[in-house]
Amino acid sequence: MSADRINLLRTKVFDKSKWMQLPRDVVIGHGVIEQLPAICEDLDLGDSVLIISGDQTKDVAGKRVEALLSGSYDTTIFTTSGTDYLDTIKKAEAASAEVGFVIGVGGGRVIDTAKIASYNTDRHFISVPTAASHDGIASSRASVPTADGNVSLSAEPPIAVVADTEIIASAPHRLLASGCADIMANCTAVLDWELAHRLRGEQLSEYALTLSRMTAEILFKNADLIKPHSEESAWIVTKALVSSGVAMSIAGSSRPGSGGEHKFSHALDKLAPGKGLHGEKCGIGAIITMYLHGGDWEGIRDSLRKIGAPTTPAEIGIDDETAVEALLAARTIRPERFTILDMGLTQESARELVKMLYRE
Repeated sequence: MSADRINLLRTKVFDKSKWMQLPRDVVIGHGVIEQLPAICEDLDLGDSVLIISGDQTKDVAGKRVEALLSGSYDTTIFTTSGTDYLDTIKKAEAASAEVGFVIGVGGGRVIDTAKIASYNTDRHFISVPTAASHDGIASSRASVPTADGNVSLSAEPPIAVVADTEIIASAPHRLLASGCADIMANCTAVLDWELAHRLRGEQLSEYALTLSRMTAEILFKNADLIKPHSEESAWIVTKALVSSGVAMSIAGSSRPGSGGEHKFSHALDKLAPGKGLHGEKCGIGAIITMYLHGGDWEGIRDSLRKIGAPTTPAEIGIDDETAVEALLAARTIRPERFTILDMGLTQESARELVKMLYRE
């Protein structure tokens, strides 16, 4: 007997939903900072703006942004300074609550301050990076230093990114190389994500994963083009950083760009604070985790060398034994994020992995 005519069950409706917030305007190129007034007018965010900048980046670009906008907006500059970062964030939040929108002009710490302050005050913010040192310039994640190391938080993604390659190219090359290393580390982050999907059933976004992997591969292919104080280099790296940030927004987490290599970096933050830039430590961690995944770890190492990024702990002032401790401690960093470093690494094998970094 056919049951086709019996209608007892409710017709199922596809009700899966996901909220993705992506930058509305992304402007990258020579002299594009001059387009800020037009971008702000197009976005129509209000008639007052808080410009968050750093002690040095205020002179590099912060005052220039103020001059560009002062004729049309009520502008206020907030300078991030001092060692108490949490206090700085609270003060930035208070200042953000008094304006229509926020612009972050500076490096990673400045951009993260703008993200958190705008998120907590329901304000939009525009990202104006002065260096391409990590993928936070376009992502919805913010890194906050605590007594137990850096913590990654969900925050406000920029409604626009205005990256002037003339300004970015003038920054120390070490910052650009660090940004490259951070992106190249995506290739091991996605392997860890796939591993967690297979072994732990973690949800996977194929689109975010593919975008992240493709972004890393672009930098591998163009490693020879990354030169000091080159606007072409700044353009290539900045585009990759924005792409990586978008992958995180699509995924709704930092998974597309953060795996075992980032856990290693954060462990080093605790064991050797102030040693090495974030991207530099992630690059070294990526060599190790790619080796453990059985991939082309030598290709990562050689590409990092081409762009001028460190490939050993010694190059960033960290002794080998501390690097060993960081590999073993990585499993305690965000234990809910399963990676290749959470699979029972021994002290002896960790020492061998660090030795491997010095092979020719």
